[in-house]
Amino acid sequence: MIVCHCTGVTDHEIRAAVGWMRASDADTIITPGKIYRALGKRADCGGCMRLFVTTMRSSEGFAVDADPRPVPAELRGLRPLVAG
Repeated sequence: MIVCHCTGVTDHEIRAAVGWMRASDADTIITPGKIYRALGKRADCGGCMRLFVTTMRSSEGFAVDADPRPVPAELRGLRPLVAG
C-alpha cells in the first residue's frame, strides 16, 4: 500500500527501514525523518504523516526492548524525592 503519494513510499518500505535500523542499532530512536533519509527521500506535503507514523509504530521491532536489569532499590522513587 502506498503511504506517501508525494514520494511513493510504501508500507513495505517503511517496515523494511524500521527493521534495518533496529538491526543496525538496537537502541536507536526511529523517527519518520530517519526513515525518509534511509529511503533516500524527503517528506513533501505532510498529508501522510498520520498513516506514516501509524505504519511505523505497528512495524515489528519498532519498540526498543526494555532494559532487563532491575532498578536498584536505593534508586527507586528517587525522582519524587528530588522533585518535591
